Amino acid sequence: MASTVGTPPSAKEDPTLSLHYSRVIPASPEVVFDAYTDAKKQEAWFVCLDETPGIANIEVDLRVGGKQTSTWGPSKDALFHEEQTFTIVERPNRLATTSTGTTPDGMTMTTNIEITFGEQQEEEGKTATLMKVVQSGFPTPDIKGFFEVHVWPGATDRLVAYLNKTTK
Repeated sequence: MASTVGTPPSAKEDPTLSLHYSRVIPASPEVVFDAYTDAKKQEAWFVCLDETPGIANIEVDLRVGGKQTSTWGPSKDALFHEEQTFTIVERPNRLATTSTGTTPDGMTMTTNIEITFGEQQEEEGKTATLMKVVQSGFPTPDIKGFFEVHVWPGATDRLVAYLNKTTK
């Protein structure tokens, strides 16, 4: 059942500090949504491409007003922390959060994230997901650029690697 509260966060933000990222993921929207929102699955894909196993501790209360708390990094001395509050949960097609993240050096940033998971037919009749991300509220264009070039591509690389291992 869909749960929505308020206006989607991306509709209220400065478009010059918003990013748009998309990627085709070779699995159904249900499988991708569940891998993206399930705590145990996230703990696996957050670290699945690390040369040395890192740390990933995640808790999820998947409902409007619920929170996801994530702590991850290469070692206990270099941990990132993020708390997301779900503002829209429409399984398996749409998810929105307000996210506050803190880097190991103490920098904190709050953004709004909206993700859609659209079904797409691939060659040979296989179902895939077009995952589209809009993240808004970045404090500077440089930080937005870092998320466009490194954060979202890296996260989806890990998600695809995890799904390739677990859904074949």
